[in-house]
Amino acid sequence: MEFRAMTVSEVNGYIKKCLGVDPILSSIAIKGEISNCKLHSSGHLYFSLKDSESRIRCVMFKSNCDGLNFMPVEGTKVVARGSISVYERDGQYQLYVREMTEDGLGELYAAYEQLKRKLEGMGYFDERKKKKIPFFPRKIGIVTSVQGAAIRDILSVINRRLGKAEIVIYDALVQGEKAPEQICRGIEYFNRKEPVDVIIVGRGGGSIEELWAFNDENLARSIFDSAIPVVSAVGHQTDYTIADFVADLRAPTPTAAGELVVPEMKDIIRYLTSSRDRLNAAITKQVRFNREKLGLLRGSYGLRQPLDRIAQQKQRLDDNMSRLSKELAQRMRDKRQRLDRTAAALNSMNPLGVLTRGYSIVCDADNGKVISSVEEVKTGKDIRITMKNGEIDAKVMKIKRGLVGFAGEQNQL
Repeated sequence: MEFRAMTVSEVNGYIKKCLGVDPILSSIAIKGEISNCKLHSSGHLYFSLKDSESRIRCVMFKSNCDGLNFMPVEGTKVVARGSISVYERDGQYQLYVREMTEDGLGELYAAYEQLKRKLEGMGYFDERKKKKIPFFPRKIGIVTSVQGAAIRDILSVINRRLGKAEIVIYDALVQGEKAPEQICRGIEYFNRKEPVDVIIVGRGGGSIEELWAFNDENLARSIFDSAIPVVSAVGHQTDYTIADFVADLRAPTPTAAGELVVPEMKDIIRYLTSSRDRLNAAITKQVRFNREKLGLLRGSYGLRQPLDRIAQQKQRLDDNMSRLSKELAQRMRDKRQRLDRTAAALNSMNPLGVLTRGYSIVCDADNGKVISSVEEVKTGKDIRITMKNGEIDAKVMKIKRGLVGFAGEQNQL
């Protein structure tokens, strides 16, 4: 049985097709160490990945290289993701890299994204909650390492642009496990013990591991809870940390932080000039308004005849006094008449008033009890007779029962 001979190109093309339909090789991640790394003038990156026993050729095109956040060099351990195919011209299979990260950083990126989503959901990145940076800070707090280059850059810019602000530096670690805690203490120090107008938190550039202290949740909470505006100045312009998103203002670099926090003298002069012009305009407007108001007042009746209003009020007061006196006199008369009527009524019911008409009151001489019936006395009983002008002590000599008429006749009952 005869077989048709295939050309080299056909074989390489066939192998390429076979590799292209393999589900594992079409999307694969390979971990290894970079070697023979070359950046072509076209922007494509050519290198090999190796381990202790083998190696594989790799190519990363410029469009994918632009997404790298680190510079691949000899010996860098990485995780490359892409597909394996054949370069038909040389019959060489190789890894076409779409993404590449430093080995060990995958977990860091995952943790970074997870914390970012969490804090964003809690409102830590909300622009409406960010505090305004003062235009002219008189006192600036800086939380960073005094040994780093960042503090020199910040101080240089502030002194060059303004030179009048008071600067307080809180020395803190900006790298390592203890760094987040010390940076938090610095922010708390300025909020509780050393009030400032604005706080700058930052450090110079570095790898993701070196900047990891600024991806700490406790630090994010300290920045968010700070009553003083916080400016984050971490790394280079391409470096983004959690602190950058939470801070009231993100500075691309420590140098830029100094430029954003303090204005240049020419900006201050321009601001003062503008404020002076606005103040002059406001004063001129107010003076004009008050002059017009004064003109109206001068022409008013009240100012032209100031004593007329007083005279009218005096006359009104006299009228009111007259009405008040009349009303009080009438009320006094009414009260006096009512009092007389009441006194007459009381006098009419007064038992002593009867005595003045010739009547008398008979009482028991022993206990003073009024005797109203002949049944209450006996012959020989001592009695007391009260009259209008005195009392008579007497003794009952004789008792006549029955109603006695006015003519002195006794009517038998």
